[in-house]
Amino acid sequence: MLALALAGCDGANEPGADTDDIGMSGGPPTDVPNPLTDPDEGPAAGNPTGECNIPADAGLADSSAPTTVVGDGTPASCTGDAFIGAVASGGVITFDCGPDPVRITLDRPAKVFNDTGPEIVIDGGGLVTLSGAGATRIIYMNTCDEAQVWTTPMCDNQDHPRLTVQNLTFVDGNASDEGEDQEGGGGAIWARGGRLKIVNSRFFGNQCAESGADVGGGAVRALSQYDGLPVYVVNSTFGGDDGLGNICSNGGGLSSIGVSWTVLNSVFTHNRATGDGANPAAPGTPGGGSGGAIYNDGNTMTLSLCGTRIEHNEVNAHGSAIFFVSNDHSGNVVIDRSEIRNNIGGSWYPTYPQISNHDDTPIDVTDSVIE
Repeated sequence: MLALALAGCDGANEPGADTDDIGMSGGPPTDVPNPLTDPDEGPAAGNPTGECNIPADAGLADSSAPTTVVGDGTPASCTGDAFIGAVASGGVITFDCGPDPVRITLDRPAKVFNDTGPEIVIDGGGLVTLSGAGATRIIYMNTCDEAQVWTTPMCDNQDHPRLTVQNLTFVDGNASDEGEDQEGGGGAIWARGGRLKIVNSRFFGNQCAESGADVGGGAVRALSQYDGLPVYVVNSTFGGDDGLGNICSNGGGLSSIGVSWTVLNSVFTHNRATGDGANPAAPGTPGGGSGGAIYNDGNTMTLSLCGTRIEHNEVNAHGSAIFFVSNDHSGNVVIDRSEIRNNIGGSWYPTYPQISNHDDTPIDVTDSVIE
């Protein structure tokens, strides 16, 4: 067991970051009211024992003046088609489905159009569950997809759309049919370009292809974030209980290539990386099986965890909790006031148990338990 209380982090860990007691990011802290701390169904959103402050740019987006309200006050009015149409129109989206929790089932992904922002906000108010019914990915955003409208000559590095999903539950998204390569993955959300932020949200039973060396993100797959800025994940839960975990060949919860993440006061449990043979795939294997909770590949990236619990995730290859491999041996991992324990399987743990990384990758650990 490693029970660690080491020196703190410095601002070099994340582009533009100023790592004092504000959850490893710059700017003053902000309040983030969370309507899913005691939900009627399923685990809460986020880690109730997480104590990390949330910087302003990681907090809730303003949804007080919605562009579109899905529903007319009744559950029956909150249809998959209505939600898909709202996302296509862009702007700020809220819901009026009545006073009780409601599930909206999709038969195809809701697709973000790149010219309908720059801010795209989807706020479920703690009452909305979006379901892929085990048949479809839930949300798709791609700045380099011509069908979603090209808006700049640098589609792989543009500052919009800036997608925020908040106060939502995502269940049974399925991207298994999207392929086993880098374009696959993201059972609930697939986001390339612009910015992605996840606040007060839950991800249960989402999946993508069960094998493949490059595919990943049972719940979320992120690529090409603007200027290398991080994806914020705040007060959110991936799995949270037995039978609710997310699965994919790699990265049961999160997966990315060349993307930084800042994960605050969140929970990852019972997620699985189901592939076999790692990456590149060992002879005679389909590849994959790394990063039970989180899978980071690519160059020049940082994974920052604060107030986060990672437990009971499982792999076949490497990184039962975290897989972090920078191809150019740049980047680093920062773990503060977090718990990583009881994750299952895997090999190649050069520095800490349950974390697979190059042995020259800096890993800064403060007031955390890794066992």
